[in-house]
Amino acid sequence: MPLPCSTRVHQPLYSGVPSSPTAELAQLRPGLWVWHAYDPAVRTELFSSALAAAGGLCVVDPIPLTEADFAGVAKAGQLAAVIVTNTNHQRTALDYSDRFSVPVLAHRETLAAIKPVRFDDPFAIASKGLDAIEIEGAVAGEIALYDPLNKGTLIVGDALINLEPYGFTFLPKKYCLDQKKMCRSLHKLLSLSVERILFAHGTPIISGASTRLRQLFDADPS
Repeated sequence: MPLPCSTRVHQPLYSGVPSSPTAELAQLRPGLWVWHAYDPAVRTELFSSALAAAGGLCVVDPIPLTEADFAGVAKAGQLAAVIVTNTNHQRTALDYSDRFSVPVLAHRETLAAIKPVRFDDPFAIASKGLDAIEIEGAVAGEIALYDPLNKGTLIVGDALINLEPYGFTFLPKKYCLDQKKMCRSLHKLLSLSVERILFAHGTPIISGASTRLRQLFDADPS
């Protein structure tokens, strides 16, 4: 899916990476990290990820990370892009974009919701070595990201979650634009070879993810 991108190249608003002493960082495998922190404003855990893709290092739905922790992630390569998976996940994307003079990549609806941003169209996220998969019916601007390398990594926004008390499941109906439409759209993920899934809300599944996806649809095929 071609995605537009922001073209803002500003001077850094401040020196250093946005920082938070509460974010917990974990490396899942070489070139793949997640970090998370509890946000009392929305009363849930927010998860972010970084992936050393073929086209460079990408951070996805970023929340603040300490400068020391980000320096460890950045050893994998220069930051190439910030990716936002839906209109609810701006988080600190613009801070990272400004700090490192890199584009923000997202669905057009998402970029329209990030102010102030101007963008060019088209911008192929495939240039970063990732596939962008539009998920209709979830949250506005929802996309999933797929990296086929290393048996396959899938990064989802809100359409799939892995949080208590829900477990690994579809985004609850009350948060969806159209849950049935979302589930139909998610069905296309079954054609992918996926070893691991990372979430914007939830603990990563680090092995056997394709099997877990099929089990989810078998239990609730709607």
